[in-house]
Amino acid sequence: MSEIRFDGRVAVITGAGGGLGRAHALLLAQRGAAVVVNDLGGSVSGAGGDDAAARRVVAEIEAAGGRAITNFDDIATPEGAQRLVDAAVRGFGRLDVLINNAGILRDKTLHKMEPEDFEAVVRVHLLGSAWCSRAALPVMQAQQYGRIVMT
Repeated sequence: MSEIRFDGRVAVITGAGGGLGRAHALLLAQRGAAVVVNDLGGSVSGAGGDDAAARRVVAEIEAAGGRAITNFDDIATPEGAQRLVDAAVRGFGRLDVLINNAGILRDKTLHKMEPEDFEAVVRVHLLGSAWCSRAALPVMQAQQYGRIVMT
């Protein structure tokens, strides 16, 4: 079976500074995609922020001959999600793949979780995915091509 290629395609990956998002970014870049690495650089609990993780992933992609840019917008807001999509279009001229991967962790069962913690998870996992998809759809529809993946 031949390798699936993404030459000429642009991929946006949320939460791409580490873990599964990083793996998505590296593989898509290896297969020819230009990649927008979105990550706030916070801990798995969502606390703090640091641009180093996203910058490292971009450096890895570029060192291997690929093209990538960083993005540090908060996708849990409609405005942040729109800025992320705008960065892809501004940086690479299009958007073909959106991988909604960003997430934070609350290592508690629901009945032990404070409402604020639950709402923070929902903002990133659910609303972040919805806002990014909402921002990406008009671009993908105009191109008559696009793929959205939820992880």
